[in-house]
Amino acid sequence: MTAALPTAVATRPDAIRVSPADDVAVATRALGTGEKIAVGEERVVALQEVPAGHKMALRDVAPGEPVTKYGVPIGVATEAIARGAWVHSHNLKTRLEGTIEYQYAPATRAAASAGSMPTFAGYRRDDGRVGTRNEIWVLNTVGCVNFVAEGIARLSSERFRGVIDGVHAFGHPFGCSQLGDDLKNTQRILAGLMSHPNAGGVLLLGLGCENNQMESLLELAGPMDRSRLRFFNSQDVVDERETGLAAVAELVARMEGDRRVECPASELVLGHKCGGSDGFSGISANPLVGRIADRLTALGGGVILTEVPEMFGAEQVLMDRAADREVYERIVTMVNDFKEYFIRHGQPIYENPSPGNKAGGLTTLEEKSLGAIQKGGQATVTRVLRYGERATTGGLSLLEAPGNDGISSTAMTASGATILLFTTGRGTPLGFPAPTIKISSNSEIAAKKPHWIDFNAGALLDGTTTPERLADELFAYILDVASGRTETNNEKTGHREIAIWKEGVTL
Repeated sequence: MTAALPTAVATRPDAIRVSPADDVAVATRALGTGEKIAVGEERVVALQEVPAGHKMALRDVAPGEPVTKYGVPIGVATEAIARGAWVHSHNLKTRLEGTIEYQYAPATRAAASAGSMPTFAGYRRDDGRVGTRNEIWVLNTVGCVNFVAEGIARLSSERFRGVIDGVHAFGHPFGCSQLGDDLKNTQRILAGLMSHPNAGGVLLLGLGCENNQMESLLELAGPMDRSRLRFFNSQDVVDERETGLAAVAELVARMEGDRRVECPASELVLGHKCGGSDGFSGISANPLVGRIADRLTALGGGVILTEVPEMFGAEQVLMDRAADREVYERIVTMVNDFKEYFIRHGQPIYENPSPGNKAGGLTTLEEKSLGAIQKGGQATVTRVLRYGERATTGGLSLLEAPGNDGISSTAMTASGATILLFTTGRGTPLGFPAPTIKISSNSEIAAKKPHWIDFNAGALLDGTTTPERLADELFAYILDVASGRTETNNEKTGHREIAIWKEGVTL
């Protein structure tokens, strides 16, 4: 099940029907009452105003009948809906309720054609992984030393500008008074960042009295090149800033011999994310990114897909693409564990989309989820990763993390994504430790926010290109970013941050 991207046409269509089986079309512009709208070969009269990105009925729907988009039901009508009417929260509701019994029904798929192997200029690390940047990351065990870490990174950036790719601090509020799973989550993310291939050097800064003790964190990080790591507790030194600056200088000296080398694209690990979605995200930007997933995994590269709550209502599609029964069972466990997480906290399982999503035209969680999983293309799901677990190249990985933009993007980075592809319809300035390519679902937000958006998938709606041509352009752009020839907007503006998943009790 893949969204049908529009082919190039002379003019922008009034509305797009994603699948021939759909009961609705998505308006590409604001439609006025009484307008006769072209939907492919059909002509439909809009019975009322329909905002851009929202749905218009293509047939009469009776109360209680399912409404289909992407060729799949996305909800049921709560009242009679006439052909040409606006379809949204006032007349459509989710069909999802309670838990679901899943079935193992592997789909038959044609193998994707890999084609010739493109290359990029990356930093090959001693463990065999390849980074797209050669930076020093200043990480802290506890929020108490955030300010010190930021100061060390800022002064070091000025001192070593042009020598390495950058020095960046990633503060967070955790590490002190944490227990159980919360402490483990903090440690897993920090351990993943410590061993990330984009970090040619890491300074780990602690306080000394926190629950997140330095020794246990270093142990969790496992085997890594300790010559590229410096660490100390601020309570143990006289001047923590000067000690930190000296440690960074040592790391820079260690990195002096690092050079970019030609690497096959199969060494890339991409993280695919959507945030601030609109009614076009599942039609333009997400399917475009899905084409990248198909292309890269066919070459042997890795792609990470997360946002588990945004799989609800579409999870069976992913389960049908599991490489084998073991992977299928792990997907079932991950999805059900997340539903139990909602239930434990007394929250409805299907409370989504967000207010911004709804304003952009998304009505039910099924609709949002079916659009969101387009980012995985048709790639086979080869593994399921728990929160903080490291990904590898070679297929599509599903990662346990919530839909929250900061938490899920940080999780993909900690799992080893060296570039993030972040699709958005409403726009967001967020950036993360790995270069974050923002891909707009419509041309309007790309024009309005050029300092946020790196690549415009809205050209597919404008009728100025074809899906294959735009996928070629995006893949070439990814290789340029991976090679350091191009900086993403989040890198240019210095917008980088992390967020860690908090589940339980704080003392």
